[in-house]
Amino acid sequence: MGIDFKEILPATMILFAVVDIIGSIPMIIDLRQKVGHIQSEKASIVSAIIMIAFVFVGESILTVIGIDVYSFAVAGSLVLFALALEMVLGITLFKDDIPASAAVFPLAFPLIAGAGSLTTILALRSEYETINIVIAIIVNIGIVYGVLKSSVKIEKIIGQNGILIVRKIFGVILLAISVKLFASNIPYLLNQ
Repeated sequence: MGIDFKEILPATMILFAVVDIIGSIPMIIDLRQKVGHIQSEKASIVSAIIMIAFVFVGESILTVIGIDVYSFAVAGSLVLFALALEMVLGITLFKDDIPASAAVFPLAFPLIAGAGSLTTILALRSEYETINIVIAIIVNIGIVYGVLKSSVKIEKIIGQNGILIVRKIFGVILLAISVKLFASNIPYLLNQ
């Protein structure tokens, strides 16, 4: 019971892999080019609030509105799939949805605190103490904030062609993540 680094470390690594902020760099750069400025602080705080709130009330909220975790994960996988298609094919699916600021949508949700990370948080609850999951979330949000703040520097370092190449590569990776999320959750829906 209580703070345990043997729980914090694996929970942090699992969330880091699922949030995949490094893999999202091309999308972050693309969003910044579309909206002009990304509010790193706002995106990080909103993501942290969503994820930490989900630790405590996520399953209850889904139950109240009649959605099971599997349906939530499948819906999230479809959103990720659409975002990945934009990256790989160079098309724009969400052209009317580009807000004045990308801090909340699509950055904080669903890119950072999306179905994958929220579903993972529910899975972590069954294995780890709540305090350790919250610490793992805070560590990840710190990393997210650092990457968001550095996106301009990262763009300058890798250049326009580098961004295009990395965007395509990570688009395919995001497609694979969305397919895996879909495939691992759809059998539970079909067997209900």
